[in-house]
Amino acid sequence: MFIDPLKNLLPYKNLLKDIENNTTPISTHGIIDEAIGHMVYALNQNANRQVLVITHSENRAKTIYEDIKNFNGEGAEIFPTREMLFYKIDAISSERHNQRLKVLSRFVEGETMVLVASIESLLDRLMDPKLFKKYSISINMDSIINLEELSNKLINCGYERETMVEGVGQFSIRGGIIDIFSPNNNYPYRIELFGDEIDSIRTFDLESQRSLENIQEIFICPAKEILILNEFREEIINNIKKDLEETTKNLDKGSKTRINMEDKFQEILEDLNEKLYISNIDMLIPYIPEKYLSNLIDYLKDNSIVFIDEPQRIEEKYNFLREEFNYEIIDKLEAGEILSSHGEIKLDYMEVLKATTEKITIVNTELLKQNPYFSPKSILNFSSKSVQSFHNNLELLKEELNYYKYKGYKTIIFSGTENRGKRLQKALMNLDVETLYVKNGIGEIKSSQVFITPGNINGGFEYPHIKLVFISDKEVYGASKERIRKKKKKTKATTISFSDLNPGDFVVHENHGIGQYKGIEQLDIQGIKKDYLTINYKGGDKLYVPIDQMNLIQKYIGSDTVKPKINRLSSPEWIKTKNRAKKAVEDMAVDLLQLYAKRESLKGHAFSPDTPWQSEFEDLFPYEETEGQIKSTMEIKKDMEKSKPMDRLLCGDVGYGKTEVALRAAFKAVMDGKQVAFLVPTTILAQQHYNTIVERFKNFPIEIGMLSRFRTPKQQKNTLDGLRIGTVDIVIGTHRLLSKDVVFKDLGLLLVDEEQRFGVKHKERLKQLKENVDVLTLTATPIPRTLHMSLIGIRDMSVIEEPPEERYPVQTYVVEFNDQMIREAILKEIERGGQVYFVYNRVGTIDKMATKLKKLVPEANIAIAHGQMSERELENVMLDFIEGESNVLVCTTIIETGLDIQNVNTIIIYNADKMGLSQLYQLRGRVGRTNRLAYAYFTYEKDKVLTEVAEKRLRAIKDFTEFGSGFKVAMRDLEIRGAGNLLGVAQHGHIEAIGYDLYVKFLNETIKKLKGEDFKEKVETTIDLNVDGYIPTAYIEDGQQKIEIYKKIAAIDSLEDYEELVDELIDRYGDIPKEVENLMDISYIKNNGSKAYIHNIYQSINALVLEFSSIDKISPDLIHYLSENYGRKISFDLSNSPKFKYKYGKNILLELKELVEKINSFNEKKNNI
Repeated sequence: MFIDPLKNLLPYKNLLKDIENNTTPISTHGIIDEAIGHMVYALNQNANRQVLVITHSENRAKTIYEDIKNFNGEGAEIFPTREMLFYKIDAISSERHNQRLKVLSRFVEGETMVLVASIESLLDRLMDPKLFKKYSISINMDSIINLEELSNKLINCGYERETMVEGVGQFSIRGGIIDIFSPNNNYPYRIELFGDEIDSIRTFDLESQRSLENIQEIFICPAKEILILNEFREEIINNIKKDLEETTKNLDKGSKTRINMEDKFQEILEDLNEKLYISNIDMLIPYIPEKYLSNLIDYLKDNSIVFIDEPQRIEEKYNFLREEFNYEIIDKLEAGEILSSHGEIKLDYMEVLKATTEKITIVNTELLKQNPYFSPKSILNFSSKSVQSFHNNLELLKEELNYYKYKGYKTIIFSGTENRGKRLQKALMNLDVETLYVKNGIGEIKSSQVFITPGNINGGFEYPHIKLVFISDKEVYGASKERIRKKKKKTKATTISFSDLNPGDFVVHENHGIGQYKGIEQLDIQGIKKDYLTINYKGGDKLYVPIDQMNLIQKYIGSDTVKPKINRLSSPEWIKTKNRAKKAVEDMAVDLLQLYAKRESLKGHAFSPDTPWQSEFEDLFPYEETEGQIKSTMEIKKDMEKSKPMDRLLCGDVGYGKTEVALRAAFKAVMDGKQVAFLVPTTILAQQHYNTIVERFKNFPIEIGMLSRFRTPKQQKNTLDGLRIGTVDIVIGTHRLLSKDVVFKDLGLLLVDEEQRFGVKHKERLKQLKENVDVLTLTATPIPRTLHMSLIGIRDMSVIEEPPEERYPVQTYVVEFNDQMIREAILKEIERGGQVYFVYNRVGTIDKMATKLKKLVPEANIAIAHGQMSERELENVMLDFIEGESNVLVCTTIIETGLDIQNVNTIIIYNADKMGLSQLYQLRGRVGRTNRLAYAYFTYEKDKVLTEVAEKRLRAIKDFTEFGSGFKVAMRDLEIRGAGNLLGVAQHGHIEAIGYDLYVKFLNETIKKLKGEDFKEKVETTIDLNVDGYIPTAYIEDGQQKIEIYKKIAAIDSLEDYEELVDELIDRYGDIPKEVENLMDISYIKNNGSKAYIHNIYQSINALVLEFSSIDKISPDLIHYLSENYGRKISFDLSNSPKFKYKYGKNILLELKELVEKINSFNEKKNNI
């Protein structure tokens, strides 16, 4: 264990003794910053008590937290700061809020854990812990549940009731099944009742909605940090009224400040009278009676340890925060945004210190210092020191390790990643240094042993008195390899669920064209009830589609800006549109296949296997690679090592690490003596890539050049000469690279970034350049998985799907546009040295908006960028922004793609209600790429009457912001755009005309035919039986969920599918009604009937009729086989429209199922002989 040797350290033993004896406060010094995480984790484990570490900043808190996690402290938590906004907020992203609730819940449950918090996060007033506990709900297998009571309890605890749980803080009730997502758990809970008794408690997966594992008991904590309870609601209202009167009495009646104040707080008072919760709880905190409020320290057990890290730094930070807060309060009072009492919303430093005196307090300073607030009862001197840096010099590391061995030290090296650790062990072995590599959990460490293990600490340290030393990869390599905790792969993020189909949406019926979906209608025909999808067509035509024919319908997905053209039923127009698209698909597929075959026959350079330098180069990448990066790199290298020229497309969003993958390919090419050209669409990108490449290749003797207008003529001449004689290895450039005067001595690899952004002339020159060299094309637009799968074998593609894990999620607000708030948001960012994107999508009035912002925030340097500027003008503006000459960029959505400026950590979007979710999702992705907390403000105009579409969109934005719902739709929108980019403008038009899904279906069929694969034209089976087939409202009430399940029923293709869906329905909705079972049977029969070439099944008097598509689908052997099995029950009509007649008994569906299965089984056996 990492902490066991500390038990031999005298001051540590004394510290444990002092804690045991409840001695407080204790003064410790000599524990350096790097060792704090190790020390507090040891205290938590050895003293078996809750530990709260208080430090001066959130970044410092994060560093300590990461170190504790590394020393196996998996239960450690961090307490983020609560962002305070005194404005009307419609929605706010909830990651930080949920993390805080999780911490409070774990403390209330009495867990012995370590929590790290900044002084800023401790200044927030919280709900009293007794109240938190009172409004938490414990449920176990013996609990008796009254549904109405539980529902009311959850609503009082701040939960929102939904038809389906999609995010934290929601619950749903469907019959006897209750789903709840509590902030204190990583997965939502599902409780299944039998009457009022609990049948089972399970966790379930949010995406698939399927159960994961059974559990015995659960603890559901409140979904809000502060609850507004009826017992003190009246008191809050009276306190606000009193304060409003007090604050406004000295203000002029007609003054803007007073009017704003009265309007705002009148609205808050109305909300308090009418609603359970208001959107911004910060406005109410000063008015909640004191006895219902508390602080974080009061959540700890009495015997807990509070470890105060450098109190002087903490006090300095507090004084700075207080001063900043006071200025903010004055500004807001003058603007009429708050009342006088809001100045007391935060706790005072002395209140925090007073709370610590009731716990065991350890005051830690690196040097022994006196502190006016603490009189220590015990002073302990630790001796810890930093470790020297080796800057990738393994000889130096060898010397140090040999010294540690000689002195009898126990040495642990954290290597960052597993691969790095294994390579380091091998390298040290070559230098005759014996080490032990341990992947998981080091056991007992003996003197003079050196262990290497994966992991990250923020810096090495040693305890000389017990001869224990930890070395981080930062010391070994000069840079730490930042670990990316693997996220679950979002394999389904790119598929759209039919639950996203709403009345009013456009749909594509394969036989009838594009119409508008109106909803599900139940029709009763001669006593038989069935559900139908209703679709409206041009000229008032209406189509009722039986649920079992849902496979013929797809939600129309084209461009989110163009409204599709609705067809008329039974008009030839749709057939023509389909045929045009089919022909275009065939032409494109033929071209692609010919191109692919041509490249297959060409001879290129087969690159050598990786060199040792390649491993070293890849090792110096400062982050841990994602799975997508590793897989893509392997695919590219495999292509490069073949003798045919590579032509591969690498897809992945900005920031997903495509450039690193491309650079590994470039390094491999240079190692074989080949030159590399990196072609990019803009000068800015050329500059960014150049800087990245120079930094990445700095440890290797590789010459890098650049060709763009940012280079002087002399620099360009030197680069051109170097390319010609072979002294320049890698060149980065814009279309300047395609000029005739650019001559390579030995070009081996061409990297092309965003090829679709080059003009026709440039593309022609590119074609010539591509001959016989390896080509890797990069694109930032994600493409749909279905398209990727279709193109396998005619287009080599690598996809990086998962982003590197964000250090912090982007804090997102949906809020009315408010001058004061915008000023604050911009100032907050530029005061911390950051930059701001202000997205304003109207070129005509963008100058006016920039002028308004200049008046609003005179401290900011504002620049303007939009697509109607000349290329050179736009580049100059962007370059100035990148170099920090301006700090606010008022721009159109041109920033959607491409640029990655890490210093921009606030984005404000004007009129967000006019943008699609996919656009907002992509715009938000422009910020939050560093370890700084980033902010996104989705604003809409104040008091504007929103159109129905905008209202709907705004609701979607709120849900997306608060719960992450709608993510799949946003991704799908983006991907369809990507599909258009990849396939070109002409094909994009056909995608718009027939919808994406039908387009891909045609593409799949065409490619299979062209490649000579076994392709059967599918027979569509229609079924008309006198059985009820629908989903009763009592079983599934929500229309969207009904659609989703109907779609799944229509897709039943095998017994496995059938059983899988039975499991899902029972899991999510309870026992399956007969009508739903009938539907499932019909769907299974329909899909299997299709395989047997049956095109129609219907019920006549006492018989089932099975009509076949043609006579050649019925063999004499099959007739013989069925006659033997069914005798007189079956008869055959082998005329031009061949059919079987089958006399059924009591169970029509079961018998039909068996008959169709028998036909298929016989045909399969016959085909396999």
